[in-house]
Amino acid sequence: MLPLEKFSFKLTKVWTSWFVILGLLISTSLGLLGQAETGPPSHWNNFFLDTYIKNTINGKVAKHAIVVDIDDISLSGLGQWPWPRYRTATLVQIVADSKPAAIGLDILFSEPDRTSLDNIKKTFKQDFNLDISITGVVPGLSDNDGYFGQVLSKTNTVGARYFYFDLNSREDAPLKTEFRFDGNTALLDLHEAPGVLNNTEEIASQLQFNGFVNNQLDSDGLLRKIPLLIKYRGQIYPHISLATYMRSLSKDTATISQDRNGPLIIVGKNAIPIDKHGYAILKFNGGPHLYPSISAIDLFNGSFNQKEIENKILFIGSSAVGLNDLHSTIVDAQFPGLKLQTAVIENIVNNSFIRSPSWATPVTFVVSLIAGMLITTLFIKLRGPLILFSGSLIIAFVIFLASLYLFRTYGIFFSPATPIIVITILYIIFNTIRFIIEKKQAYSWFKKLSNARQVTMESMAAVAETRDPETGAHIKRTQYYVKAIAEKLRSDGFYLDTLTDDYINLLFVSAPLHDIGKVGVPDHILLKPSKLTDEEFELMKKHAEYGKNIIHSTSQKIEGDNFLIIAGEIALTHHEKWNGTGYPTGLAGQDIPLSGRIMAVADVYDALISKRCYKPPYPHDVAIAMMKDENGKIFDPDIFSVFLSIDAEIQAIAAAYGDENEQVLGDR
Repeated sequence: MLPLEKFSFKLTKVWTSWFVILGLLISTSLGLLGQAETGPPSHWNNFFLDTYIKNTINGKVAKHAIVVDIDDISLSGLGQWPWPRYRTATLVQIVADSKPAAIGLDILFSEPDRTSLDNIKKTFKQDFNLDISITGVVPGLSDNDGYFGQVLSKTNTVGARYFYFDLNSREDAPLKTEFRFDGNTALLDLHEAPGVLNNTEEIASQLQFNGFVNNQLDSDGLLRKIPLLIKYRGQIYPHISLATYMRSLSKDTATISQDRNGPLIIVGKNAIPIDKHGYAILKFNGGPHLYPSISAIDLFNGSFNQKEIENKILFIGSSAVGLNDLHSTIVDAQFPGLKLQTAVIENIVNNSFIRSPSWATPVTFVVSLIAGMLITTLFIKLRGPLILFSGSLIIAFVIFLASLYLFRTYGIFFSPATPIIVITILYIIFNTIRFIIEKKQAYSWFKKLSNARQVTMESMAAVAETRDPETGAHIKRTQYYVKAIAEKLRSDGFYLDTLTDDYINLLFVSAPLHDIGKVGVPDHILLKPSKLTDEEFELMKKHAEYGKNIIHSTSQKIEGDNFLIIAGEIALTHHEKWNGTGYPTGLAGQDIPLSGRIMAVADVYDALISKRCYKPPYPHDVAIAMMKDENGKIFDPDIFSVFLSIDAEIQAIAAAYGDENEQVLGDR
């Protein structure tokens, strides 16, 4: 909970300089750290990106692309995967006959079809040295891969390939470059793959078009962006979704350009935003159910509506669980890779890719620095904790709103994470420093107040000394007696609720005022060297009430925790007796305040061992014997017992604070 009071301490020039240096150092460090593409900064940025995307999902069904899904139902009805290539070729032909805008085959066939008749004959020859012949075969069907390649070529289907980043291909491995990318390619810093996995030679040699099927998960395991371009041996190659889209427009060339937000791939009338590494950030319509699909078995059975396919971009692949082409995304933990292709097409056609502008990195640094300096200025100029909290919150909220506005209005993602973290950390650090400074100031003021309190007590006690000069050391000794008695009482288990450190300290500083009321007693009585008459003694007894009234008059002007309350108790009650025969009010037993009962023991003892104008000092053991006779009459038995138990400490105090020009007699 924030205090509402202002910080009382105004920063000095030295502290102001340290705040500025600290603000610059932290803002700069975090601003630079926030530019990292991995580690905590990426998690901070992804948190806001995911939040923005989730809150701007339109929930609309995709219209421009559709998938033919070799799903679990199809595998159950037509046989487990892999199918014979002629069956997959039949599926491609059925799709092509439905006149889609383009076909992308999101399956890689890197191993020969073992059900091919040519492969069966080779296997028998190799394993059994048997030459077998198969008759009645339609020309072309003895080699399933060759036949499949012919169908793919005839239907202009875009095939799949996969680029390795941890494996090198053979130097002589050929790779077609079916698509060309011209324009300002120097804008790009694409990841270059050292290896590639292709379809079998029989298929690859007949495919006219190809696209890679690589995807890239972020460090937290979520798929947020798609690599649309990868470089291999100096050439640029497209993702299968981009390649299929280009085929739908009958384009084999795209142009690399840029606008003020970064690189673009220009295909026809569409400008596809990417970063310098060729990645595009996806904006999902929603879950996989919003991206339409047709089960492969429905195409084989003819139970589908051709208009669902006609003039649409179509991808053939599988969402079957066993094939493990499922990805964790912010909208679904098992988003089929097949449907990711349609999500890319929707983003291309609707121009809805999220832009991560090239200026975001330097601007993030600048905004972080500005935010840090604003927070620093607030803590230098203002001293109200509530307004400092509100000001910091407003600065962070303004940055967040600006980021959200850019995203919702222009589809531009500028992460507010780093500036907000700068604000948060600086607020915590500066607030902590402020409270530490304030605490030190409060402690300093407390010490000054304590000193002032002590000086006040001593000054008031000095008034009594001017009237009764023989009591100067008496005041000092009794002060230490009461402290020693109180501490011993506590250690022996007495009055634990009352005898706190604060109480004992107040008792110590209040003891000197026990005879302050003597300033109201006439000199001829106060300094009389002989025994007082009854009338004179009655006047002398009034010093207890005078003392209470003097202290009470002063204490009324002190607000809060009043340190003179105990002093007033002592002044009024230190002549009360345990049996009720004391003065001024005749209190008895526990009705006498604890402070008064402790003071009574200390005062009587010191009066006995001290020289007065009306008596000589008594030796310590004589004084103790005299006091024992009065135990249970004048003194609280428990307190007197504790007093006796610290005999050595009492004598040490008496010796340490003896009256000048007077020998305080001890135990002889």
